[in-house]
Amino acid sequence: MHTIDTIYMDGRFVTPHGTELFDLHNPATGAVTGRVRLADEEDARAAIAAAKRALPAFSRTGKAERIAMLHRLADAVAARRDDLLDAVIGEYGAPASRADFMVDHPVNALRETAELLADYPFLRRMGTAEVSMEPLGVAGLITPWNSNAGFICGKLATAIAAGCTAVIKPSEMSARQTRIVTEALHAAGLAPGLFNIVTGRGDRVGATISSHPDVAKISFTGSTATGKAILRSAADTLKRVTLELGGKSPTIILDDADLSQAIPLAINAAFMNSGQACIAGTRLLVPRSRLAEVEALAKAAVEAVRAGDPRDSTTTVGPMVSRTQWERVQRYIRIGVEEGAVLLAGGEGRPDGQPEFSGGWFVRPTLFTAVRNDMTIAREEIFGPVLSILPYDDEEQAIAIANDSIYGLQAYVLSGDTARARRVAERIVAGRVLINSLTHDPKAPFGGFKQSGIGREYGSFGLDAFLEPKALLGEGV
Repeated sequence: MHTIDTIYMDGRFVTPHGTELFDLHNPATGAVTGRVRLADEEDARAAIAAAKRALPAFSRTGKAERIAMLHRLADAVAARRDDLLDAVIGEYGAPASRADFMVDHPVNALRETAELLADYPFLRRMGTAEVSMEPLGVAGLITPWNSNAGFICGKLATAIAAGCTAVIKPSEMSARQTRIVTEALHAAGLAPGLFNIVTGRGDRVGATISSHPDVAKISFTGSTATGKAILRSAADTLKRVTLELGGKSPTIILDDADLSQAIPLAINAAFMNSGQACIAGTRLLVPRSRLAEVEALAKAAVEAVRAGDPRDSTTTVGPMVSRTQWERVQRYIRIGVEEGAVLLAGGEGRPDGQPEFSGGWFVRPTLFTAVRNDMTIAREEIFGPVLSILPYDDEEQAIAIANDSIYGLQAYVLSGDTARARRVAERIVAGRVLINSLTHDPKAPFGGFKQSGIGREYGSFGLDAFLEPKALLGEGV
């Protein structure tokens, strides 16, 4: 049993004022594996005060000092790789095949930000003015459970690069991962108060951070509904806000695509991170002329997906993170059937043949066809391994269906003609469009159009979001 009864504030592990105890689970079995004591509003206010005290000195540090800090943090997190890997699999349920990326990504994010910082122009000449990019102040960083360490380290790296101090509120469901990351960050020996990590509920700790007048910047990754609440709360003090929210990403297979390559890529796009990914390509748009081929190949591919023991190297879909999430996915599968979609693979319930995991929160990888874009399963983010096939008649209709969504985070275009695929990609309303690929580039901006968010993370756009331009004009400039 893991007992976590401290939070991190002003350079120390301290007992929170909050007294609520929250059970931690192994999602592969459903068993309780630990307990975390949650922070409350008073803890959030104390953490903000610590960050505010640390801000004047830290905001005046130079590039070289911040770059050294980022590398020290990266080294410290890398030193805890084995511990973090065990927690990512045991607490989140990430398949071993995915977990390696999830423990290397936070280290890479810190190092990539150091590289970005080295060339970032904080002073710029614009006309007769000298423009300096100034840190906004205390940053509130609110992170989700589906890539805990990556989001904590990625957001913190950007705040540090900008010269902002930080208060981080991670998900209470990821407390063991958070503890390991916090211990690693503490070992790097940064100044007290530069970052503070306060695990608690969103409606208590998150709400306090979002509304507090001493917080100048909010960076949030999570659901669109919560993002809207944060935006409303931040409005009273005109905080700068970056929101990376939900998605319902289309994968467009054009009629000239090699299906032997396109179908495996499309399945990977849909089921990455066990389907618990905002960028999952859960709407598969296929030409009606090739619908039967796609259905047959996709059905076979989905039926071959192994959902089960996350420690088994052949597993590609692990359990859902919680019972609540499992029930949510089951409800959407029922709705799909009720609204007339045709079930080709999977369905309600747990995968067969794994009695040792009968209590785990596993979903049967599920494939629907005959889906219309007005159906619930095509409109709403399910956040589980559920893929819908939507037929189209021509390229124009494919683009129209892809863009007919309240979301616009990511999209995928698969074609045998790269130039044609690019022409289609340029017309998709999404923050990122991937052509014949599942690649990630940390220098490219990431974020969404429409209700997929506000602003961008990664690269220079991400760093800009933690800075405010100040212009000096007149004599001596």
